[in-house]
Amino acid sequence: MAKARVAVLISGRGSNMAALVYAAKHPGCPFEIVLVAANDPEAPGLQFAQAEGIPTFALDHKGMKRAEFDALIDAQVRKAGTDYIALAGYMRLLSPEFVGKWEGRMLNIHPSLLPKYKGLHTHERAIAAGDTVAGCSVHVVTAELDDGPVLGQTEVAILPGDTPATLADRTLIAEHQLYSRELADYVTRESNPDWLLANIREIALALPETAEKPSHGSPGFFVEGGKFFAYFSHNHHQNGITGLLVKTSGVEEQAMLIDSDPALYYRPAYLGPSGWIGISLDQRPVDWAHVGEWLAKSWRMSAPKRLTKLLDVIDQI
Repeated sequence: MAKARVAVLISGRGSNMAALVYAAKHPGCPFEIVLVAANDPEAPGLQFAQAEGIPTFALDHKGMKRAEFDALIDAQVRKAGTDYIALAGYMRLLSPEFVGKWEGRMLNIHPSLLPKYKGLHTHERAIAAGDTVAGCSVHVVTAELDDGPVLGQTEVAILPGDTPATLADRTLIAEHQLYSRELADYVTRESNPDWLLANIREIALALPETAEKPSHGSPGFFVEGGKFFAYFSHNHHQNGITGLLVKTSGVEEQAMLIDSDPALYYRPAYLGPSGWIGISLDQRPVDWAHVGEWLAKSWRMSAPKRLTKLLDVIDQI
């Protein structure tokens, strides 16, 4: 499987970036660093990245509007073919537009045990509060500062006589260990059948009056009082595919879909003759909006009239 392409944003020496670069050198690492970008052309981490043969981009943000600057960074990140972004000591607040474009695909490392001590001066605040442990967190980036879902944390003991500087030095060691592990887990989660099923389950069971039970050797989703409208399939009949099976209008639509995108759509072995279509979940990244649309469409084909009557009226309007 191809490695995930990661761009790293820095503002200074980039020690966490360097830790990711070295982690990526291991043959078994599931990601590679394809770009290091900075909002300061003098950031020392740029020289390190260049020495390691990694493309760099730097631009001084001073005098530029936040969204305008972020659009330039975004263009460079996309030019590098980036799948994910890792913030590593990037000290500039990101615009909502930029965060929205990379929703679910941007991580950050923060030197505290979130949700404690968001923002700056985390070590001073932990010591002043009399805490016995500090630490670091890796989280998904959202529009709110240091507020995204936490993926992992490492505790660091606060020693008698610790200063913010000594505590920061030890926490940095923990950061270097934690970030590469959490990034590796995150970029491979879409290869995990349990994670994929959990996402399918969340979308399917949010539809009206749906339930789940095994059928045909796979987790199936049905409308109460109606029929099955979806199945989750993992290597079923040893086909090597993880996919979602949903209804189409018939074999003609099924054939048209497969012809239009054979990498995405396939004819499932057992349900194919009935016009069902398989949607591969082995694509990276999974288009969850597309998956949701198909689940809703298949649900509507399977639901009893009492549930679809209102939708029919809305369509006529």
